[in-house]
Amino acid sequence: MTGLTLAKGANISLTKTAPGLSKILVGLGWDKRTTSGEDFDLDASALLVGVDGKVRSSADFIFYNQPKSADGVVVHLGDNRTGEGEGDDEVISVDLDSVSADVDRVVFVVSIDKADDRGQNFGQVRSAYCRVLNEGSNAEVARFDLNEDASSETCLIFSELYRYNGEWKFKAIGQGYASGLAGVASDFGVQL
Repeated sequence: MTGLTLAKGANISLTKTAPGLSKILVGLGWDKRTTSGEDFDLDASALLVGVDGKVRSSADFIFYNQPKSADGVVVHLGDNRTGEGEGDDEVISVDLDSVSADVDRVVFVVSIDKADDRGQNFGQVRSAYCRVLNEGSNAEVARFDLNEDASSETCLIFSELYRYNGEWKFKAIGQGYASGLAGVASDFGVQL
């Protein structure tokens, strides 16, 4: 089963679309275009953000080197260093029912490791997407395919989960940062 495909800026109520959904997987995928032969490593991460638009602490920055939130509710399931193979390249699990009440949203980010050193950017990436799966059935609930050229960006906010009127919603963002992960971290109050 294929979920609803969202356009940039669109959102969907996970609560209404998949009643009873509590544990999800957020799969992120991409393929690299032909490059100069340099390694090309994209990294997915998640930020647990409060109503003030900031993380509560650096423990709310979940990535391959800090794979779990302090409460174990958000878990990064492993770093794919090459992007090779079919399907999701990196996956982050979220237990929606257990997300702390002071977390307003979970933001999903993909950055290019050593982008500046290697002269790499998202213009060299194709077929990038983010999708939400029901962890129990592995059924896709929603998907966002990034179709635009991001030739100067080295980091992208792909999507976010957010609470609205007691519901969990998924929003397709696609916001790029030429300043890399450091720019995203600064905007959300993460101390790197």
